[in-house]
Amino acid sequence: MQRLDILEHARLVNAVVGSGGGMEPVEVVPAIARSWNRCVHEFGLDPARDEPIVVLDRRELKDRQAALERLRAIAQGEMATLYQQLAGSGFSVLLTDKEGVVLDFLGDPSFTETAALCGMLEGALWSERHQGTNGMGTCAIEQRPLLVHHNEHFLARNVGLTCSAAPIFDHEGGLLAVLDASSFSHMAQQHTLVLVNMSAQMIENRAFLCRFRDQYALRFHSRPEFIGTLWEGALALDEGGRILAANRSALFQLGHKQPADLVGLRIRDLFNTGMAALLGQKTQGWLNPVPLYEARQGNRFFGLMRPPEQHPVTTGAAVRRVVPLPIAAGETRSVRLDDLQFGDQTMEYNVRCAKRVISRDIPVLLTGETGTGKELFAHAIHCEQTGAGRPFVAVNCASIPESLIESELFGYKAGAFTGASREGRRGKILQASGGTLFLDEIGDMPVMLQARLLRVLEEREVIPLGGEIPVKVDIKLISATHRNLKELVADGRFREDLYYRLQGITLNLPALRDRQDRRELIRHILVLECGGKERAELSEGALRQLEAYNWPGNIRQLRNVLRTALALRESDEITLYDLPEEVSRLAPITPAREVSEVEPLSALATAEHDAIVQTLEKCRWNVTLAARQLNISRNTLYRKMKNLNIRIEGAE
Repeated sequence: MQRLDILEHARLVNAVVGSGGGMEPVEVVPAIARSWNRCVHEFGLDPARDEPIVVLDRRELKDRQAALERLRAIAQGEMATLYQQLAGSGFSVLLTDKEGVVLDFLGDPSFTETAALCGMLEGALWSERHQGTNGMGTCAIEQRPLLVHHNEHFLARNVGLTCSAAPIFDHEGGLLAVLDASSFSHMAQQHTLVLVNMSAQMIENRAFLCRFRDQYALRFHSRPEFIGTLWEGALALDEGGRILAANRSALFQLGHKQPADLVGLRIRDLFNTGMAALLGQKTQGWLNPVPLYEARQGNRFFGLMRPPEQHPVTTGAAVRRVVPLPIAAGETRSVRLDDLQFGDQTMEYNVRCAKRVISRDIPVLLTGETGTGKELFAHAIHCEQTGAGRPFVAVNCASIPESLIESELFGYKAGAFTGASREGRRGKILQASGGTLFLDEIGDMPVMLQARLLRVLEEREVIPLGGEIPVKVDIKLISATHRNLKELVADGRFREDLYYRLQGITLNLPALRDRQDRRELIRHILVLECGGKERAELSEGALRQLEAYNWPGNIRQLRNVLRTALALRESDEITLYDLPEEVSRLAPITPAREVSEVEPLSALATAEHDAIVQTLEKCRWNVTLAARQLNISRNTLYRKMKNLNIRIEGAE
């Protein structure tokens, strides 16, 4: 920034804070004016001075990240979604704690390097006291969504930035964190602020439900389709129906300003129902919204009750049953949509939307990472609509050679080409008639076949290769992909008209690491892997480790990990020692030589204990390397560590 520009910016600030030396008053929004006054009169900052950028050391940053670990885990998925919405516009997405320390940073490549020079990196301190007026620091003080554009920044070095920030509050109304999107854009983009605020509200709602996952939660809205969105109200309840906490949307919808206004009231004080009636909604209030009427004015709402995670719901018979899910493609075992979610907001929304389009001729497009269960979800839609008795035909468009996919899909008449069967062959589309056709990895379908598929979907008839007479078909179409079809359309690799024909409704299946119901899902899949033939349960430490793991392979990887752990365990309890190394090695290892409840070690055992600890220390607590040094297997080393009370923290 040129020196003259710096001085001009300083004069602008001084004119607003009252020391402009005769300069004409300048109009700025009240929040910016208040911030500039704080910077001058409370923090003693000078807009022309290049204040040092404060970056915390690695240890202090880790401590601050650990303090908000659960919130960060929830926020990462929303940050990624927000970043995708802003991708290509030079924005980066940041999460700070309430004191302005950047905990997580997700940057556009075109912005990241320059942003780092400006102090936008993990560990940097962006409070007003250190950086003057800015999106993150000023939002933390004003505690409302805020746009700080270019010369609205206090320090001259930051005037090139555009920052949109929104606060994230806890269940008591206290500030938890700030979500921010920043760039060097020359436009003050109000729509960016709207997106940031929506993302912050979604993070806040999910954090609320996670905080009270061991209590009942009543989720409600005046429109049932808004339950599961960022606009839903949420009340945390004890078993007697007393309100423990309320989110901001609940306060707004019920006409209250502070969480304390509702805490301590009973559910009957707000609605025309009590806890006993809500718990008695055996198959309705747990799975589908039920009508509620406000006690004071009679306004109608719709509510969905979520049971506590640690107290399975029973009303005579269990509401949720353990259903043996299909494992391999082509299995015809019946599975229902309600059996695929255990309290995750996104999955609840997906199930609700899927149910509403089942009876209509609306194609479904499932998106999500590999291994998130897209085929299983498609199979559940099929069973919900037609029953497991009708055909469910799955085609993986990525696994069939391009030279064969046309005959596989459309079939062929006898003698249609060299090597064709004498009897001809019915294609997958005809095989699916009367049931469901599931086109997996539709994004990998060759462009030349996309036009033919579009015609089949429009005309509902198929002409086999070598044939002339069209054959009518009646199919429910479900497609799936892990790719971005919009990008493929833009690149000319996917037909735009086919994209819009497939996109009757698009449902995104969340990655396992983003699901709020991971704990219950992990336990459920363990039961499935046991298959009723064996008994096993996870220790709390092993369960916590499985929850914390990133799961790049999603549910498919989880099944393999649990299968391996079942084979390695030495008792009915699966501990951290039984998990594969790529999962278990993330846990901190701490030696614990003596525990009061454990008998003292013998002299021989003490010597072995010391030898193992010394080897582990030399190998920096890498169990695999230590096992090699000791010339024993990794499982044997884990067993010895357990017997000698050398524990992995949280393993038991």
